Amino acid sequence: MEPQERIMDTAFGLFRQYGTRSITMDDIAEKMGISKKTLYAHFMDKDDLVTQALTRFIGLVEAECLTDRDKSADAIEELFLVMDMLDRRMRNMNPVILLDLQKFHAKAYQVFLNYQNNSLTNTIRENIERGISEGLYRPDLDIRILTQYRVYGCMLSFQPEAFPGNSDMNRVQKVLLENFLYGVASAKGYKLIEKYKQLSQNI
Repeated sequence: MEPQERIMDTAFGLFRQYGTRSITMDDIAEKMGISKKTLYAHFMDKDDLVTQALTRFIGLVEAECLTDRDKSADAIEELFLVMDMLDRRMRNMNPVILLDLQKFHAKAYQVFLNYQNNSLTNTIRENIERGISEGLYRPDLDIRILTQYRVYGCMLSFQPEAFPGNSDMNRVQKVLLENFLYGVASAKGYKLIEKYKQLSQNI
């Protein structure tokens, strides 16, 4: 891994846990055991580091989603693989990070919005279309409405006030995704959900 990538991964690890506002360039340098001069040799400023670190994280998520789609036997297994990915990628993520991006890092927040409105939206729509074609989702689904419903469902976990008393956004994501899946499944799909749930519990 290149030094710049290591810096981005370390920085994002801190941002995801504490938000961006409370983490300084000094904190990142200390965490890595390097000087601030080294940080500034790779990034213009903190805003640049936040933007690049977020872009890298989103790229890794997108790549894993494509891999999950390609290796999955069907649309339902694809979503179970996505649930596993979210469990890894969003563990210990502090929902305040999205609010920090919105308030203090306009360029990074735009990167997030572009992901939400393009890659994430397309991935969800394509999974719904796949599930219908495989007979695992109901054929009468309104794809456009359900795609947007699911996109905004993903964003709910970044709003802690929506789930008072539950600070585990990863758990929130998993519950919302599982219930969405039950909602769109056909009778055939429902049986497959139960099968995959049993398999995942036995791992």
